[in-house]
Amino acid sequence: MNILFTPIKIKKMELRNRFVRSATGDRLAEGGHISNKQIGLFSELANGGVGLIITGITYVHPSGQLSFSQSSIASDEYIPGLKRLTKAVHDKGAKIAVQLFHAGRKAARFRNSINEEAIAPSFIEDDPYFIEKYPSMTEPDIWNIIWAFGDAAKRAREAGFDAVQLHGAHGYLLSQFLSPYTNRRSDNWGGKMENRLRFHHEIYQDIRKKVDEDYPVLIKLGVQDGFAGGLEFSEGKQAAQLITQWGFDALEISLGLTGECYEETEFRTKIDHVDREGYFRHWCRDIKRQVSVPVMMVGGLRTFRLMEEVIQKGEADFISLCRPLIREPDIINEWKKGNFRRSTCTSCNKCLEVLEKEIGLHCVLKKLEKNS
Repeated sequence: MNILFTPIKIKKMELRNRFVRSATGDRLAEGGHISNKQIGLFSELANGGVGLIITGITYVHPSGQLSFSQSSIASDEYIPGLKRLTKAVHDKGAKIAVQLFHAGRKAARFRNSINEEAIAPSFIEDDPYFIEKYPSMTEPDIWNIIWAFGDAAKRAREAGFDAVQLHGAHGYLLSQFLSPYTNRRSDNWGGKMENRLRFHHEIYQDIRKKVDEDYPVLIKLGVQDGFAGGLEFSEGKQAAQLITQWGFDALEISLGLTGECYEETEFRTKIDHVDREGYFRHWCRDIKRQVSVPVMMVGGLRTFRLMEEVIQKGEADFISLCRPLIREPDIINEWKKGNFRRSTCTSCNKCLEVLEKEIGLHCVLKKLEKNS
């Protein structure tokens, strides 16, 4: 059997293969509740052969909400819909984790539209990367969000999710705490790297108080910012090592704060040749050598043989895919049957751009091709 299709475990969670659907916002929820469109989307992904599905950004507290069409796990009222989702995925043979999320200052535009304020570790005057206004978090703010993550993990287990993943990347709240660019606090939540990572640690501790030790707790970690003056990889690598020492059960390695162009984000474009693929591969490889927990590699992977090489060389334990599965949710089944063709995703990012317009997740080019 090809190594990519060998079963593998994260704690007691056994997965049928090494393919992960990387968390992808879908803008298909209805008032925070799971919709029938989401059930269809995730059922199709599970039926397409992926081993572990990670849901898109699911907010744990209203202050971290980005849009009206975002899924929520911020109160018990959302559990029945989430149970429908987990059952639909399990019926197709896949496992599913919910991505626990808070946008931090990135929620400012949405929060302002409903006459509320966003919150973040530090307010920065004259920030060229962020023009919205927001207050710095108070000590009670910080603890309320920590407890919200723990409560959300408890709801996730009740709803039937096989694991949770904290979103600690892409410029959202956890990466805002870790980056020295956005965290300029002078208390014990800021300053040296261990203080900037304290928010992650306290969240982990609170989750463990509310779910048992066997429940897998994963994290997507931004290990370097997309522009100069932010988090550097030397500190990001240290953060990854500390996080695994605390007890996190798997790492997905990605970008921290994002810059102004696609090349300074997790959504790089023009992935038109194998040499452009795996743009976080070097980070992932270096971290994999230093940690004892499973590592997921994400970032522009399109070619089956390259993915196979990554696993064979021990550079990662899982292949995490986002945009290819938007265009071709069944491509993993094709690969399993021996059709090792390259993904037809062109990395045009039109799927991302329609999400910004509150249009549900889909491959724009695929839709145009069907209509032509």
